[in-house]
Amino acid sequence: MQGEAFVTSVRVYYEDTDFSGVVYHANYLKFAERGRSDFLRFAGIHHSELLAMTPPLAFVVNAMQIEFLAPAKIDDELRVETLLAQVQGARFAFYQRIMRADTCLWKARVGAACIDLDGRPRRIPKSAIAALGDYQVVEVPAAFEV
Repeated sequence: MQGEAFVTSVRVYYEDTDFSGVVYHANYLKFAERGRSDFLRFAGIHHSELLAMTPPLAFVVNAMQIEFLAPAKIDDELRVETLLAQVQGARFAFYQRIMRADTCLWKARVGAACIDLDGRPRRIPKSAIAALGDYQVVEVPAAFEV
């Protein structure tokens, strides 16, 4: 944790870039997914345990608002910063940004939902809500807003 944000480090490899050495736009989504997954793991929520529940559950992204602000390039060391803004019923709201040093390259508001394996919304398990309770922010800092 760094302040209210959970931080994951990512190095940009050749495979993450297009022919010009700039990170391909879809790879920011992969970096953000790693940040959210690492945050959930840090909070004690494991995808394999959700799948072992009755009924089996999973988290899926159902909405995303993105801003691309500056390019990341090969060999850059990036920080994926993740804030949990809301947990209610079957839904989550995350705010994320990808930083290179003090420069914000990308930011997003991510809506996610808890579903069963038939794709129907399910309430987030009480154990997950309890695990996330200490990490939900009261107010999203302006630097994260999209």
